[in-house]
Amino acid sequence: MDSDYGIPRELSDLQKLRSQYQPELPPCLQGATVRVEFGDTTTSLDPTDSHTISRYFPHTYGQPLAHFLRATAKVPGAQVITEHPPVRVGVVFCGRQSPGGHNVIWGLHNALKVHNPNNTLLGFLGGSEGLFAQKTLEITDEILATYKNQGGYDLLGRTKDQIRTVEQVNATLTACKDLKLDGLVIIGGVTSNTDAAQLAETFAEAKCSTKVVGVPVTLNGDLKNQFVEANVGFDTICKVNSQLISNMCTDALSAEKYYYFIRLMGRKASHVALECTLQSHPNLVILGEEVAASKLTLFDITTQICDAVEARAAQDKNHGVILLPEGLIESIPEVYALLKEIHGLHRQGVSADKISTQLSPWASALFEFLPPFIKKQVLLLPESDDSAQLSQIETEKLLAHLVEGEMNKRQKEGTYKGKKFNAICHFFGYQARGSLPSKFDCDYAYVLGHIGYHILAAGLNGYMATITNLRNPVNKWRCGAAPLTAMMTVKRWAQNPGTASIGKPAIHPATVDLKGKAYDLLRQNATKFLLDDIYRNPGPLQFDGPGADSKAVSLCVEDQDYMGRIKKLQEYLDKIRTIVKPGCSQEVLKAALSVMASVTEVLSVMSSSPINGQSTL
Repeated sequence: MDSDYGIPRELSDLQKLRSQYQPELPPCLQGATVRVEFGDTTTSLDPTDSHTISRYFPHTYGQPLAHFLRATAKVPGAQVITEHPPVRVGVVFCGRQSPGGHNVIWGLHNALKVHNPNNTLLGFLGGSEGLFAQKTLEITDEILATYKNQGGYDLLGRTKDQIRTVEQVNATLTACKDLKLDGLVIIGGVTSNTDAAQLAETFAEAKCSTKVVGVPVTLNGDLKNQFVEANVGFDTICKVNSQLISNMCTDALSAEKYYYFIRLMGRKASHVALECTLQSHPNLVILGEEVAASKLTLFDITTQICDAVEARAAQDKNHGVILLPEGLIESIPEVYALLKEIHGLHRQGVSADKISTQLSPWASALFEFLPPFIKKQVLLLPESDDSAQLSQIETEKLLAHLVEGEMNKRQKEGTYKGKKFNAICHFFGYQARGSLPSKFDCDYAYVLGHIGYHILAAGLNGYMATITNLRNPVNKWRCGAAPLTAMMTVKRWAQNPGTASIGKPAIHPATVDLKGKAYDLLRQNATKFLLDDIYRNPGPLQFDGPGADSKAVSLCVEDQDYMGRIKKLQEYLDKIRTIVKPGCSQEVLKAALSVMASVTEVLSVMSSSPINGQSTL
């Protein structure tokens, strides 16, 4: 009910203590003046996508990067905004709840009131459905009091959360006009921010004065690109899950007779599974990206796990912990093809109880091979993006079932001489996403909320709030904004020889980079994890003390700060312009031409190469 939103919470002593925590602001966001430097216009990650994206987004493609500057920065041409007329801004939760979401609203509200006490922030009740119906709650300090640094999305709530159809987009446009909104801030992941990009384009075409801003909030950690290093909620999810996993590791080591199969939330990408492995050191993790890259079958994965169990039994270890991402099931080629066929029959209106009779022969054979409980789950209606209902498919039970059968077979044949294989299955899907947010997520979300206001103050439309250099302390974070269209890619499908289908531009989920440093760290330690039981327990979330400022391992090992490097490049180019001017010596001019020719040649070759993960499917 709408009356349940925004009501004061009953807080525990710890919650009260957390509600009093005040996140720090980077120097560039402090004070009542907005200082912004605009960089060069942006392009797409893959140059071959630029034409398609610009055709779909003629008003919002090719906008410049924005960097927010501290008061002491001396940057020629920077825009200094000192006048802040009163504005009305709307904010909506889209997508699954992620720890820290409330702090985005708090940071946005605080920034609005600091720059003009007469500013108004309206929260839409019940997610996108509340946006269409214009159900709002004015956000005040009193309402926020028991939601600061707290988990969940219950301040405003959420629903199915998509703004995609013509009717939905028009309803949003009408709401923003009727409510006289100067800005609309959308809090969500890849799908929500793709919708935000389309809204911004539609608003620009309709000459609507409402500016659209996206904020990267998703527990899956898959909204990552050259501008976005991390997502709000991912840090908390991984820390809470890692403690639960570590508890299972300790239990397995104590009882010495169980294998725990643990499936982790995270949608198609395996970021959560990878990070939890690096934090807790279970014996084995099977990443969906590995399976897809090597085209491993269900039989291959079963064999891999059985071989691991056998290798451990040879060391008299009859226990272990195995992590599985929820997207693994869609990464297995034959299962993915089966799911696509089932989803196609759903679209044709075939009822679930009749689908098995209309499958192709090979798909029917695989379907009949599956245990009855999995058959029911793969027959579920697909999500709005045509993916399977991954949280409902018990991959951990499927693999435990197949492994148990194979181990019993090996034991009868005498090739396996360990104890009887016993599996216990868990799905860590909902236990963590309502958690109190970690200190990092509290800070990150609050600062992103402030950036949301700065973007609107700079008059920008179709941008995402961004922070780079996140692995360093808050006072070294680089705050800026990047156009949503610069994060888009275009998928291509080869249907027949010589023909290809081109999809609509979208912000696609980033998968685990199998050439990245985080994955390399896993591979370096995989054998030790498998055989040596070097389990690590990070403990519960820490808000004070030595563990409070810890950050995700995958964030700390990767060498990022894209926005910082863009600025450094600009500084070098500016320096060249000051040195190589008409009147400089022939030697200086020749040296500059020679170096620039070499650099240009190298960069041309690199930019024309296929982008990882963007090749034709």
